[in-house]
Parts: sequence; structure tokens; C-alpha cells
Amino acid sequence: MLMQSAVNARQFHPAVAAAAPGEREAVDMMGVVMTFKRNAEIYGENEAADYLYKVISGAVRTYKVLADGRRQIGSFYLPGDVFGLEVGSEHAFSAEAVTDTRVLVTKRSVLVSRAERDASAARQLWEVAARELRRAQEHALALIKTAEERVAGFLMDMAKRSSQPDRIDLPMSRQDIADYLGLTIETVSRTFTHLEAIAAIDLPSSRRVVLRNRAALSRLTG
Repeated sequence: MLMQSAVNARQFHPAVAAAAPGEREAVDMMGVVMTFKRNAEIYGENEAADYLYKVISGAVRTYKVLADGRRQIGSFYLPGDVFGLEVGSEHAFSAEAVTDTRVLVTKRSVLVSRAERDASAARQLWEVAARELRRAQEHALALIKTAEERVAGFLMDMAKRSSQPDRIDLPMSRQDIADYLGLTIETVSRTFTHLEAIAAIDLPSSRRVVLRNRAALSRLTG
């Protein structure tokens, strides 16, 4: 398997290996850092879920290609986010790097074994699973809202995850956003323009969004 061979060929990340016990999360232990170029596949749908991943820099999207050829993005992962934890033994979605991305890769069996004897590690894995469940539930609810509600909700969510809450630097394209929200790219673009026209946001560039009126955006989320 490509991922297995790549991990075996890497050295453990020095910063992780040198950290003192208690100064790192369980999901960081025994990990190796791997770099993926923009649009490179990290793992494919139905591949064995043998590893857990944490974004160090860049961004990751998970997605499915539907029977009619459309792409549905399941989630976006930003620095600090953990992904790849599955209920079963295989990945339900494929994962790709949105931009040039560095991820910490950890063997699932190592984490599970640690969790069996370490309550802190078990709690951390449970928290990862709980965040994934909450994210999936919120995404499912978003898909039944209006286009304006979906885009406003997406921007508010990204703002929560940004280091600068009133300014969002989007790593993903408008097409990515459309495929995540179940909209067309034309609808997403029109909605961004409308939100700018009503002074809810500013768009200094196609990837940068400034939140001018958070209260208005919150009302628009439905």
C-alpha cells in the first residue's frame, strides 16, 4: 500500500519525538510528517483506514464522487484538525490536499492500543470522534437551508476556526465551497456578491473575506 510504504520510509518527526510526556496529545505520538502537494490524494474511498491524520499546515478536503459524477465534499480540515478516524475498517470518503499541506500520520493500531491502557488517550480519541459526529450533523442540517443561509453559516464556521475571527483567508476555491454546500458555483458567487452588497462582508480578494456585520450573518444562518 502506498501510504504504508511512505510511512515506513519516513523518520519520526523530531519535534514530536522530543516532546516530554504530557506535552503532546495522544494523536501526535509516534507520528511521521508527510507533505502533500495541492490536489494530491492522501487516501482513497474504501481504502483501509490504518492511519489517523492531523493537519500541521495547509488544508484537506474529504469527498465522494456520486453516481452521476458530481462531487460532494464532506468536510474541510485546517491546521490542528484530526481526520481519518472511521467507524469501520475502511475510509468512507477520499481525502485530498486543498493546498500544499503537511500532515502528521499516526498508525491507528498504535493509538487504539494506547487508548486501551491510557484514559487520557481514550478521552482524546473520543473527543475526535465526537467532533466528527457534530460536524457531520451540522453539515447535514446546512444542506436543507437556503443558499444564503448555507453560505452565511459556512463563513461563520470558518470564522470560528480562524486565528483572526473577523478576517478569513479561504484555502478552498468557490467550486470547493459549492461542492461542500450542495450548490452551484454560480449560486455561491452570487451569494458572496449579495452579502457584500448588504455590507455583511467585504471581499478584498477571491480568497479573503472580512466580516463587517457578524450579527447580520448570524441572523442569516437561519
